[in-house]
Amino acid sequence: MITETVKITSKGQITIPKAIRKRLQSTAVFFEVVNEDIVVRPVKDAAGSLSAYAKNAEPSLYGPSMKEQAWEEGVHEKFGKTSS
Repeated sequence: MITETVKITSKGQITIPKAIRKRLQSTAVFFEVVNEDIVVRPVKDAAGSLSAYAKNAEPSLYGPSMKEQAWEEGVHEKFGKTSS
């Protein structure tokens, strides 16, 4: 088990320690509050989700809405729920 204490900045930001980032093997995380605990889980990179669209889509179709849809699909695929 890896445990670390980190400071929360005035902007509400934290730096995930390198050992934990390495273990997560992801550039995005999903936060969940369970009772009084905060659970952080890795989320599949959105770029991997976009590959399904890249085969049949025109390059001009790539925009924020497609990225948001791919993100939602990645979160749903990984955890069975939406990110919001």
